[in-house]
Amino acid sequence: MPILINVLLRLENVSKAFGGVKAVQDCEFSIEPKRITALIGPNGAGKTTVFNLVCGFFPVDAGMIHFTDEEITHAPIWKRSRLGLARTFQLSRTFKNLSIEDNLLLSVRQDDDQFFAMCLRGLGKDDQEKQQILEMMKFVGLEKSPQTPVTELSYGQQKLFDLTRALLNPHTLLMLDEPIAGINPVLRERFKELLLSLKQKGETIFLIEHDMDFVRAVADWVIVMDQGSVLTQGAPQTVLSDPRVLEAYLGPTL
Repeated sequence: MPILINVLLRLENVSKAFGGVKAVQDCEFSIEPKRITALIGPNGAGKTTVFNLVCGFFPVDAGMIHFTDEEITHAPIWKRSRLGLARTFQLSRTFKNLSIEDNLLLSVRQDDDQFFAMCLRGLGKDDQEKQQILEMMKFVGLEKSPQTPVTELSYGQQKLFDLTRALLNPHTLLMLDEPIAGINPVLRERFKELLLSLKQKGETIFLIEHDMDFVRAVADWVIVMDQGSVLTQGAPQTVLSDPRVLEAYLGPTL
């Protein structure tokens, strides 16, 4: 099937099983550019598995994945990253023996050959890279010295760090896996402002989130998964009042 106009990411009948467990079944949806799309559903619905399939952490069993104008179904992770996929995780993944700045530098310099050269020779950095890192930290509100060991970040600061790192990675699609899980209301509001600001700047954001109030506040489009398949999708005000969605989350009513 050809890529549709104004579609950045498209999944076509994608399936993935782990042993006898069908984690994703015939999953099909598309992500349009310059808007925020939320992927929601109860625990175990297959949301993070979909993210992992898109990013290449798991191979698909069936179906196809297109990103921009390329099929990436079997592309390696590094190629997907270079094509413009940037992602955060539920739990922060860092090089714990490095500073904030050095961790972020690895996102600025995403080439594989540069990465291994840096590991062997050290992380020399120029003023332009330092300034880029400082500006992005300031934009997200990560108020720490760049020389701070990454292990000294609080949980909320780790979430801001993850967003900073994803934004520094040259990208076309920003994928956020539960960006506000476990954070306080003040930081939650900060994330809302950040995502809306990024959309105004032309960013395309695809996020997994369980907080329905947050989804309602930021999302332009909502895709609902249940038991590995897309249950429904549409505008937030329509989807979040759909009886099928309420039943998927709360179970059948008597």
